[in-house]
Amino acid sequence: MPLSLLSFVSGLNTFTGFIGKTCRWFSLAMVIVTCLVVVLRYVFDYSSIAMQETVMYLHASLFMFGAAYTWQQQGHVRVDVFYHKWPAALQQRIDLLGTLFLLLPTCLFLIYISWDYVYLAWANGEKSHEAGGLPFVYLLKTLIVVLPILLIVQALSNVLTTVFKLPPADKLDNQATQQASSHPASESHESTTKQMGGSL
Repeated sequence: MPLSLLSFVSGLNTFTGFIGKTCRWFSLAMVIVTCLVVVLRYVFDYSSIAMQETVMYLHASLFMFGAAYTWQQQGHVRVDVFYHKWPAALQQRIDLLGTLFLLLPTCLFLIYISWDYVYLAWANGEKSHEAGGLPFVYLLKTLIVVLPILLIVQALSNVLTTVFKLPPADKLDNQATQQASSHPASESHESTTKQMGGSL
């Protein structure tokens, strides 16, 4: 298996994993801010629109950033009536067809249809319509484009993994590392052999 292909797919998986493992902290932040909102409202009789909108931003970011990582880890809910009864090879073909003909076209359509919407939000520096709200609505709307882009990255990884029969994401990094460590050694051995042959 070409080292470059292994490294490329491993890099895609690492990127998705980094995004997913980072954004899962949003759930903790969301709980903390929600508790603060409740305490401030019912104990100190203080209400903050900005804090309430922060919870909404964190909630949206958690799902939009985490969707691709959840897919990588096979964590999405699957309506499974026949799928689990099929052999692994057929399951891989079904997943490949679903990725190529359902997920990728949907992601490209989402980017196409929302691009102007997001662009106008950035051009106008769109802010919250509520007094005291967050002035970052344009960042929130950007998540509409971020979601399909991250899904496309993971789709590319899944397609290459299926087509070239690569190991799963959790095992691919180890194989890429092992092959990379053995690659210089083999090159050094070939170089030494050539030098010996030339001296003879």
